[in-house]
Amino acid sequence: MVPTHTLAAAFHDTRWEYAPALAALSVLHYVFAALALRGVSGRSLPLLPTTMAQFTAAAANRLTPGGLGAIAVNTRYLVCHGLPLAQAAVAVAVMQVAGAPADLFLLLLILGVDQDDRALHTMGDHAARAMTFLPPEPLLAAGAILLAATALWGRRAARSAAVTRALAGLRDLARRPRDLLLTVTASAATTFVLGLAFALSALAVPGTGAGPGDVLPFLTAYLVGAAAAAAVPSPGGVGSTEAALTGALIALGVTAAPALQTVLLFRAITFWAPVPIGLLTSRTLRRQHPTGHPAETRRITAPRR
Repeated sequence: MVPTHTLAAAFHDTRWEYAPALAALSVLHYVFAALALRGVSGRSLPLLPTTMAQFTAAAANRLTPGGLGAIAVNTRYLVCHGLPLAQAAVAVAVMQVAGAPADLFLLLLILGVDQDDRALHTMGDHAARAMTFLPPEPLLAAGAILLAATALWGRRAARSAAVTRALAGLRDLARRPRDLLLTVTASAATTFVLGLAFALSALAVPGTGAGPGDVLPFLTAYLVGAAAAAAVPSPGGVGSTEAALTGALIALGVTAAPALQTVLLFRAITFWAPVPIGLLTSRTLRRQHPTGHPAETRRITAPRR
C-alpha cells in the first residue's frame, strides 16, 4: 500500500499548470469523434449535439466491454437523426473498424517524423531483456494456441452477417471520398490528441524527467500501450489500459512510481472527468425520438449528401 504522505507529495509536486491543456485536449477528442461519426453517417450532423452524444457514449463505455456502450449510444443517435436502424448500426461499425488503419497511419507518421526512432528502440530493448527471463517453451505453446484460436475466430467472423454488412458499409464509404477522408482523419485525430495529452501528463510529473523534446517518444509509447490494452476487452479498458500504459513508460526508462502517477493523472482527466458530463447529456439523448415521431427531430435532420 502506498503511504499517504507519498501520495500527498506526488499530488503537491504535480505541475498543475498543464491541467487546463489536458482538459482542452480531452474535449477536443470528443469533437473529433463527432466528426468521425458525421463522416461515416453521410449526414451533416449538428456538431455540438453530436459531440455531447460522444460524452454520453464515453460514459456508457465505462460500464461495458469492447465499446458496446458507445456503439449502442451512437446507433441510437443516428436513428434519432433519420438513419434506418440497420444503416445506423453499419455506420457505427464502420467507424469502429476505421479506427485501426487510422491509428496505424498515425503511428507511421510519427515514426517518420521521429528520425531516431528512440521510443521503439528503447521499448524494444526493454522487451528483449524481459524475454530473457522467460522460458521459451511456454511462450511458444501460448503463441501456437493464440494463433490457432485467432485463425478459427477469424474464419467464423469472416462468414458472419455482421462482417458482411460492415464490409458493405466500408465499400459505401469508399465511394464517398470526402466522407472517407473526414472519417479517417478525425479517427486519427482522436488518438493523436489523447497521445498528446499523455505526453503532457508525463511533462506534468517531475519524476519522469520528461522535457518538450520527449513528446514524440511519449506519443509512440501511448500508441503502443493503447494498442496492447485494446486486446483485453475489459469495461472501458479499466485496469488493462493503466497496466499497458505504465509498462510502456517503464519501457521508455521512466521509473515505476512516476510512470504510475503519469497514467493516473492522464486517466483521471481524460477518462473519468468526462463521465459526469456524459451522464448529464444522456438526458438530452433520451428525450430524442426516432425520425417520424416529433416534428422537431425531423427538422434537425439534415438531408443525405
